[in-house]
Amino acid sequence: MHTQLSSSVRWRAFLPSLQWWDRVTPATLRADLIAGLTGAIVVLPQGIAFAAIAGMPPVYGLYAGMVPAIVAALFGSSWHLVSGPTTAASIVLFSLLSVHAEPGSAAYVQLALTMTFLVGLTQLGLGLIRMGTLVNFISHSVVIGFTSGAALLIATNQLHNFFGIHIPRGTDFTQTLVALFQQLDQINPYILAVSLITLVVGIMFRTWFPRIPYMIAALAAGTFLALLIDSLISVPSGITRVSALSGSLPPLSMPDFSLSTLRTLAPGVIAVTLLALTEAISIARALALRSGQTIDSDQEFVAQGLSNLVGSFFSAYVATGSFNRSGLNYECGAKTPIAAASSGLMLIVLVTMVAPLAAYLPNAAMAGVLFLVAWGLIDWHHIHRTLHTSRSETIIMVATFLSTLFLNLEIAILFGVMLSLGIYLARTSHPIVIPRVPDPSHPHRRFFTPIDTPECPQVRLVRVDGSLFFAAISTIQEHFEQMASPQTHLIVVASGINFVDLSGAEFLALEASKRRAAGAGLYLVRLKERPYVLLERGGYLETIGKENLFASKYEAIAAVFRKLDHARCAKCPLYLFQECASVAKSDQPRPIPRLANQAA
Repeated sequence: MHTQLSSSVRWRAFLPSLQWWDRVTPATLRADLIAGLTGAIVVLPQGIAFAAIAGMPPVYGLYAGMVPAIVAALFGSSWHLVSGPTTAASIVLFSLLSVHAEPGSAAYVQLALTMTFLVGLTQLGLGLIRMGTLVNFISHSVVIGFTSGAALLIATNQLHNFFGIHIPRGTDFTQTLVALFQQLDQINPYILAVSLITLVVGIMFRTWFPRIPYMIAALAAGTFLALLIDSLISVPSGITRVSALSGSLPPLSMPDFSLSTLRTLAPGVIAVTLLALTEAISIARALALRSGQTIDSDQEFVAQGLSNLVGSFFSAYVATGSFNRSGLNYECGAKTPIAAASSGLMLIVLVTMVAPLAAYLPNAAMAGVLFLVAWGLIDWHHIHRTLHTSRSETIIMVATFLSTLFLNLEIAILFGVMLSLGIYLARTSHPIVIPRVPDPSHPHRRFFTPIDTPECPQVRLVRVDGSLFFAAISTIQEHFEQMASPQTHLIVVASGINFVDLSGAEFLALEASKRRAAGAGLYLVRLKERPYVLLERGGYLETIGKENLFASKYEAIAAVFRKLDHARCAKCPLYLFQECASVAKSDQPRPIPRLANQAA
């Protein structure tokens, strides 16, 4: 029995589908197939649009929604996550590859497939070594800033198609805007009309008819208007169209493993990997909260890695979790990953049916749809909340946004991550160190933080809130020296210290030795188990003294009071501690404390 159970556990870890297969019933299968068909219909215009953003031929956006979606669904832990082409991954891919090859060319496609393979290999490796927590280091502010900047880049890259003007390929954000204003008199009115009607119809359907895929409605309206214009006017309209799509199965492909290509793509692999994994895990977790599911981040890393590895051999460029399609999958009632997998299969069938229709699709209509995509990427709600809530998160968001517009996108992502870590380290390296004294007027002598209130000259009590690690030592040491001289007994309330590293342990031991040599001592109150274990294992408790560890402030004060110079206590007018009553003179006035914080 035990052997069978262990074997089952191993197989479930190797094939995640075994963990949800028992949930499949005729009812769930019907719901999943309906959700899958809906997702396949939606990805048709999205795939073509995202391929345009990525600089890939239109059909490659559809290929990215086929095999990767099937593999990611079968090997992932999420019931609802749908993988495929996305806006963010497409814009990063374009930024990385357009400087090395002409977008849309065979060389460009080869680079994209190779990048997909390298990203998949990196994702798989991170999943196998259980680095699923890596995405936690990318703050939400970085994602908001990046996607907002990417949205503007998407829109500016489509200005030439939207207005029918000529803007050289590879022009940066500022130069594109300058080129637009210089050619305002050259705007093609027919192209602009198609773009605007696509934009307006898309907005109408997304606002008033959310159950109907707004992209399909918008493209249909733009295509109809373009056909109408060409049939009514006698002169060339200038309206260009997307080339016809291949209606075949995704063809086999081979990444380029030459050393020169690998060296060219290596600098951008980490940036694309981090972005793709952040998208996938964030979406999976968000949907898991709504469905009551638990997500295994490591397994998702493996699934995303396998989907890109396999996809690179089936003409797919970088795929990751799609927020729109995953949310739609959930809203359509999907119950298991069969929905996402069937979406990829049904897309293959649909492409063979609608491929010829792409020849009628105007580039202006595609530009209008991409304007809608760009607008939807900007998270106005969280931008407003961040601006009014946190200065540090605002700095991260704005810096990432600006670097996305004016620097390379991979640099923007890494810059945002490094800035987040830098602000985090700056914050954690300055833990809160505040003095504490008992309130003589309180019946339970509640502790508070004094303001302009004299403290006991022989013993000081402080509370430390934060980790005691190498970057925080100098700050804590500075506070200790300001609050208490070496000749003063120092009681540290350690309940707020969650972590102590070797540098922190060494600091506590040296502080204890220094004060002991000066005739005083260091005492720790409510030390947590994890710091205690490290101090004991490293032998630091022998220096500090286990007898100097206390369960409460009152116990520590009572023990330390016995070591004080009671002759000085008899002359002290402060009367801070209950023990002071045994030595203080009755005619001494008691001070009225000024409170800064009533927390115990």
